[in-house]
Amino acid sequence: MGTLTIFPVPPVRADRSVVGRAMSLAPFVGMALGVAGSAVFVAAWAASGSSLIAAVLAVGTLAWLTRALHLDGLADLADGLGSGKPAQGALDVMKRSDIGPFGVVTILITLFLQVATLQRAGPFAWAMLVTAAATGRLAVTWACRPGVPAARPGGLGALVAGTVGRGAAVATTVVTAAVVSLLALVAISLPHLDAVSALIGFAQGSPSDHSGPSIAAERVAVAAADVGVRPAGLLYRLSGDSRLSVTAGLLLAMAAGLVSAALLRRRAVRRLGGITGDVLGALVETATTATLLAAAVLV
Repeated sequence: MGTLTIFPVPPVRADRSVVGRAMSLAPFVGMALGVAGSAVFVAAWAASGSSLIAAVLAVGTLAWLTRALHLDGLADLADGLGSGKPAQGALDVMKRSDIGPFGVVTILITLFLQVATLQRAGPFAWAMLVTAAATGRLAVTWACRPGVPAARPGGLGALVAGTVGRGAAVATTVVTAAVVSLLALVAISLPHLDAVSALIGFAQGSPSDHSGPSIAAERVAVAAADVGVRPAGLLYRLSGDSRLSVTAGLLLAMAAGLVSAALLRRRAVRRLGGITGDVLGALVETATTATLLAAAVLV
């Protein structure tokens, strides 16, 4: 919590054993962040009626709760890889306090994609956000397994590199996937926020609605049908099964996020010689964004 969020925690003696356990638990910190962002999304959507406003505030909440630490790491890694310099020169670029053009463009594209996918996700946005936030931190768990070196002798990368055993990483992944599956089932059973609002409005009666009782009754029926909202993604169009499509969609999105982070991690290790704190932050944002993108298409 102390490393991945702004929440204050008591001082802890962080030896490699403690750090290994902490990195194994990182996805569950991500779930807590995702729940916080989802609460903001739902509240903003209910208050404003705009999914775009809700998406912007939810993404902003995640950045605030993490001190924008991961976004900073993504920008630094983009500048380092984009510099074209050898490993040490790229690491020097990443240590600078300023952000170059590669970093600015990368952050803008990442934030735009996150907002756009959440805005499109509709009633399943909250489940997608929790899944994406957890997957982003799960990418850190896998980056800390043995065989992934640190790029520098000091810093966060050196402290966490190789501290998470493969068995612990697999167990954390299985538990995270189980929680995501449960989220999918809950998301299917919850009513659509817009449909519930419509039902409440019709139940209370609108003095400005002069469409007649038959048309009003038809609208109520449509709103009631939408309470059990159906997915609109690719998997539902192929299978017609809401539970299967949402569950499989979130799990496949989670896999897509991990694969994208693994590819970036491989590139960083080859280019820089290992991981750093900036690389870990970049993995979080990359996995989060890829998960949201895949979920928006599949769910």
